[in-house]
Amino acid sequence: MLGAVLLLFVGADHYYEYSADSYSVLPTIGTLFLLNFISATAFGLILLAPLDRILHRYGAIALQLATLSGFGIAATSLIALLVSEHTTLFGFMESNYRPAIIVAIALEAAAAIVLALLFVVTRATKPSVSRSRASLPTSASPAPAHHS
Repeated sequence: MLGAVLLLFVGADHYYEYSADSYSVLPTIGTLFLLNFISATAFGLILLAPLDRILHRYGAIALQLATLSGFGIAATSLIALLVSEHTTLFGFMESNYRPAIIVAIALEAAAAIVLALLFVVTRATKPSVSRSRASLPTSASPAPAHHS
């Protein structure tokens, strides 16, 4: 749940920058901020949903995919922000570490770490379909020999 909430905050922070700080008028960057808000919000809500109850046997894999996607959103946002602090990115460069930037760095880093850990834990504790099928006997396997 923590990863989902952090991801929702990442989205909210991008929407704030998009609307209140006028990033919406910046070519390419404005569109990317809006897309970040939409994707972070969507995957944050997906991560809050009871995927096992909704998708039954596909819930575990859906959780892994949503977690990995959320990690990707947070990590690439953080990388793009750090790049834009030192060089231009799509013709835009951040000028200083103002409070909104510090909040963004903290949220994106925390979300990326928590979601990466969640992904590792879900991979370790939830067997995939292929692993669980590997342990089932097949009809082609020889029958055990009976000794009299």
